[in-house]
Amino acid sequence: MVMTHGTAAHEPRPGDRDRDGERYARGLAALRLVTGSEHNAVLDPVAEIAPDLARLTVEFGYGDIWSQPGLTPRQRQIGTVAALAALGNAAPQLRFHIAGALNVGCTRREIVETFIHTTVYAGFPAALNALSAAREVFAARPDDEDAPAEEAAEPEDGQVRYARGLDLLRAVDGPAGPQVADSLADIAPDLGRYLVEYVFGDIYARTGLDLPTRELASVAMCTALGTAGPQLRVHLRAFLNVGGTREEIVALLTQLAGYAGFPAALNGVAAAREIFAEQDAAGAAGA
Repeated sequence: MVMTHGTAAHEPRPGDRDRDGERYARGLAALRLVTGSEHNAVLDPVAEIAPDLARLTVEFGYGDIWSQPGLTPRQRQIGTVAALAALGNAAPQLRFHIAGALNVGCTRREIVETFIHTTVYAGFPAALNALSAAREVFAARPDDEDAPAEEAAEPEDGQVRYARGLDLLRAVDGPAGPQVADSLADIAPDLGRYLVEYVFGDIYARTGLDLPTRELASVAMCTALGTAGPQLRVHLRAFLNVGGTREEIVALLTQLAGYAGFPAALNGVAAAREIFAEQDAAGAAGA
């Protein structure tokens, strides 16, 4: 759920009306997992002007959404930072959730890799801004232990990158994957080549994230942007192709209601319904 500056949540004061103590307590426990602290004050500035919003953030954002089954804390935080990076309009919240990702077990390399992945779906400016936010968070936590950073790779021949990209494109998207690049041959052949070489030969081939996590981040970004319906469907299929589950998809899309809004989440669920029905029909036909 959206956050402001600080390190923890608004505690109910004496006399506050607690309409659902169980939801609030559950949400506060989840929020403390993200902040890594028992002493929370992150929503205090919100509570000063909009106490109901502070309460709803804890109850709904963390007590309802974040606490539901379907995703691990690591998956939730990767999906959240991917969506916020793609949106590009919530730097304080992005910094909060980068720190939260570290608190629930994500590595610096996984976070950086998620933002490199962002170049594909939201562009280089969004990725560079997200990396600037990550640099600030990392600098404030010099004692964090982490895996060694990946060394810069040597330049490669375009044919090598293309062949590797084509193999990964087939592995992720199935036999129909290369058709996307082929469909551009008559109008933008270079764009089709870049799709194979850069998106798959360069980015998807990197080792900082496994394929299911890459596809989870892709689904989060395409959903949050709200302008990539066809691509969202491609990546919903791909997430299932590489081992993701329907339960994880639904949990992720539900979580994104808190970060990208209910319309984006509802549109994502509508796309998922189509993909699930398509797979059910294919399974029935092959039975």
